[in-house]
Amino acid sequence: MSHELLRDSRLFALLLGIDRELADETRAGRCPLCGGRLDSANYPRKPRGGPPTEMRAEYRTRLSLCCAVDGCRTRATPPSVRFLGRRVYVGAAVVLVSAMRHGITDKRVAELRERVSETLSASTLRRWRAWWQQTLPTTSFWRGARARFVRPIDASELPRSLLASFAGGERDHLIAALRFLSPLTTRQRSTRAG
Repeated sequence: MSHELLRDSRLFALLLGIDRELADETRAGRCPLCGGRLDSANYPRKPRGGPPTEMRAEYRTRLSLCCAVDGCRTRATPPSVRFLGRRVYVGAAVVLVSAMRHGITDKRVAELRERVSETLSASTLRRWRAWWQQTLPTTSFWRGARARFVRPIDASELPRSLLASFAGGERDHLIAALRFLSPLTTRQRSTRAG
């Protein structure tokens, strides 16, 4: 996988469009608690690792919704292909950087700081690798979702093996992987907006 995708403004525009579609689908579903109308209740993000300068303003907001019924105010945050849960790095960076084939060396960390983010550290890369190879395979999401693949995915090679399981070119692999992981980007139960 090429880290050049992290400089592709068309990719980040496409991911934003997908997130908007996911938000529209969630809004159409109404409030999960009372059935009320869902209004926009976006919240700020300070993402690292992309996107290119021309897309940064759109990536400073996580699309979210909140029930309009007074007294309810239940939050309904849709899945996202731009963010992987609460991680500060954009999802595309987490997936692509974690798919490195040759491990974490000082030279590679320095190169990634130059290409992805000057704040990227070796400890962050180790945490990401641990999440992919130790935490993700033990989740109920993974145990249920891995059955969708014709060929088994090698958990010891995540996320590279996940990317390789999708059809198309590099961009298609990345988008499909982010769509696949999107259920992990939101809580299963709604929480109060407060």
